[in-house]
Amino acid sequence: MTVAITGSTGLIGSAVVRALTQFGAVVRPLVRRPAQNENEISWDPEHETLDVARLQGVDAVINLAGESLAQRWSDTVKRRIRDSRVKGTAALSRAIASLAIKPRVMLSGSAMGIYGLRGDETLDESSTLANDFLAGVATEWEAATKPAIDAGIRVVLLRTGLVLSPDGGALEKLLTPFRLGVGGRLGDGKQWSSWIALTDYVNAVIFLLGDTSIAGPVNLVAPNPVTNEEFTRVLARVLRRPAFFHVPRAALTLTMGEMAEATVLASQRIRPRRLLEAGFNFSLPTLEAALRAELTRSERSDGH
Repeated sequence: MTVAITGSTGLIGSAVVRALTQFGAVVRPLVRRPAQNENEISWDPEHETLDVARLQGVDAVINLAGESLAQRWSDTVKRRIRDSRVKGTAALSRAIASLAIKPRVMLSGSAMGIYGLRGDETLDESSTLANDFLAGVATEWEAATKPAIDAGIRVVLLRTGLVLSPDGGALEKLLTPFRLGVGGRLGDGKQWSSWIALTDYVNAVIFLLGDTSIAGPVNLVAPNPVTNEEFTRVLARVLRRPAFFHVPRAALTLTMGEMAEATVLASQRIRPRRLLEAGFNFSLPTLEAALRAELTRSERSDGH
């Protein structure tokens, strides 16, 4: 299989590339500079352009590119968050739709933020969508795949939760304060966190590439979401550290602005209904198992 992938150098993308390579796939990264070898494909998502001819012969496309949410949101940053997802996806979708021989499948990023702030409500892929900033971005992001869908390509929309890895993302930022014994819950700790171990994320991507019966939205989250209070307690236990501290909601919104309310304080209790119905087997379905496994994996890869 030949797979074109955007976002290949990020935490998630690099893990997917490693797995695909181990499976014997030919990986063709889309890069934001002139291609330097026969596998690279040059593109400019901001201006919605790419070298379409170099996509010939690609069997599958994985679209993971997008500006990081983990920054204070100004109007300029919010525009970059939206455009990096929507414009790039639209350009990629149009490009593969125009090919004489089209890829069989496109896995395209989306986010659990599409459901908005939902308290204790249990959500799955059939749940209604929200209309706040992140939900709006995710809705447009998904809609940008329409040219590929209209061209008959199977498109899977990866509504991704909090991906757990000590090598990047939210977990990496939490490890230092928790290891120092100054970790604690965020806000009142009652908000639900829908997470997935990086290992299971990668396994799910491989599974979705191969299962031709699945198209449309798929929640990439583990089957056991937890409250922030429970997340705090489990992480402290795994690290064998106390977690008595508490970061008030007001302090988070003061330092992080709108991003805090939409991410770390947001409550989304999401179930991976479609993955479970399709028979996907989560290797790390509980938070404690996931944290222990991901920390051990990272230590081994560092040579510790």
